[in-house]
Amino acid sequence: MESTTWVGATAKQIARAVRRGDASATQVVADHLEQIGISDEALGAFRVVRGGEAITEAEKVDDQEDLANLPLAGVPVAVKENTPVAGLPTWHGSAGARTPEVAEEDHEVVRRLRGAGAVVVGVTKMPEMGLWATTDDAEGATRNPWDLERTPGGSSGGSAAAVAAGLVPIAQGNDGLGSIRIPAACCGLVGLKPGRGAVPVDFGEYDWFGLVENGVLTTTVADAVLGFSVLAGQAPAKLVEPAKLRVGVSLRSPIAGVKPDEPNVSAVATASKLLVDAGHDTVGADPAYPTSVAMGVLATWFAGAYKNAELVKDVKNLQARTRRHIALGRAAQAAGLVRQSHRDSWRERSIRFFADNNVDLLLTPALAAAPPPAVRYSAMPWYRNVRSNTQYAPYQAPWNFAGLPAIVVPVGFRPDGLPLAVQLVGPPESELLLLAVAGQFEVANPWQRHALV
Repeated sequence: MESTTWVGATAKQIARAVRRGDASATQVVADHLEQIGISDEALGAFRVVRGGEAITEAEKVDDQEDLANLPLAGVPVAVKENTPVAGLPTWHGSAGARTPEVAEEDHEVVRRLRGAGAVVVGVTKMPEMGLWATTDDAEGATRNPWDLERTPGGSSGGSAAAVAAGLVPIAQGNDGLGSIRIPAACCGLVGLKPGRGAVPVDFGEYDWFGLVENGVLTTTVADAVLGFSVLAGQAPAKLVEPAKLRVGVSLRSPIAGVKPDEPNVSAVATASKLLVDAGHDTVGADPAYPTSVAMGVLATWFAGAYKNAELVKDVKNLQARTRRHIALGRAAQAAGLVRQSHRDSWRERSIRFFADNNVDLLLTPALAAAPPPAVRYSAMPWYRNVRSNTQYAPYQAPWNFAGLPAIVVPVGFRPDGLPLAVQLVGPPESELLLLAVAGQFEVANPWQRHALV
C-alpha cells in the first residue's frame, strides 16, 4: 500500500504490511498518535492517550523475529475506559466512578488484543457507568465525526468516534443495552454484539446481570471478523458465502409509542432490497415485545447501576442522573423485579421466534431517529436522559436481555448527512452468519468508511 501515512488504512491492511516488513509497527502507531493529536481536541474521544508507552510497545512488536502468527501485528487499537488496562485507572466514565487504584493487569480481551500484536494507543470515553446512549462528562461532550453538533452515541461513544474519524482502525467496546450497536449506527460503523459466552466479559458487578458483551467497532466487515476472532480466542475466521436465507423484517419498536422516522424506514427498505438482490427471501415478521420484557429490561438497567454503586467509594460524587438511577435500582432489587427466570424466559421465546416464523435472521432499524445533539446530558434531569435515549435508540436492548448476537451495518446517509444503518439479529452462535450477510451488504453497497473531521 503506497501511502505517506497509515491513518485510514484498515486493520487487515496494516497487519499484513507489518508482517511482510512493508511497514513498521512503530511508524504506524506514530502516524495514528499524530492524527489523534490533530483531531481529538474537537472530538473528545479519548480519556487518555498512551503516547510514549504505545511507541515502546510498537517497538517491541517490530523487534519480534516472527510476526506470522500475529493477526493484528502493529495495529493501533483503542480500549473503552471501563475495561482494565494494566497501569491505568479504570474510569467508568467519570472521576466519581473511577477505581481508586490502577489496574495491575489487562482485562482478558485486552490481553488477547495485545497477544495478537495490537498496540493500545489509549482508552476512550463513555458516559458515567455506561448507563446512557450519549457520551459526555464534566469535561464536555464527545462528538460525532460526521457532525460535531451530534452525539456519537453511547456508551461506547468514544470508541466509535475514534474509529469513524480514523484515529484508530479498530476499537474495543462493550454492549449491555446497545452500547456497541447504537454508536456504530450513529457513526456509520460495523458494530457486532456477540451472543452470550462467545467473548470473555468478567466484569463482576459491572456486567449488568450478564447483559454485557465485549466486541469491536470497525469500518469494514473484514476488520470486524478479525476483531471478533481475536476476542473470541479463535484463529481468524474466513467467512463463507451464506446459503439462501429467509430473513424476517420488522419495523416494530420494542417501546410502545416510539416509531422509526422516515430515513430509518428507508434504511430497512434498502437493506431488504440488498438481501433480495443477494438471493435471500424477506418476509414480514414482528417479534412480540411483551410489557413484561420492557419492565424487566428497565428493572435490570436500574439495578445494574445499583450493583455498580456498591464499588463506588462515595456515591455523592456521582452525577445526579446516576444517583436517581441507583435509587430506582435499589427499589427494583428490593421488589424482586430483577430475576434470572425473566431473562431465561425471554431468551427461550426469542429463540423460538426464528423457528415459529421460519426465518434465519431478523432485520430491524438500528435507530428510530437521528443521533441527539452533543450536549451536557450529565447536567440534565434524569427523565430528560431517559426520554432522549429511549426515543432514538429503542431497538437494541431486547437482544441483550435474550443474550442473542446482533450486528449493526451502515446502509447510506440521512438527508442531513448523518449515517444510516440497520440491525440484524440472529439465533445463538450465528455471529459469523451475521458477519457474512453484512459482508454481502458491503460488497453490494459500499459505504464511506471515515468522516472528514
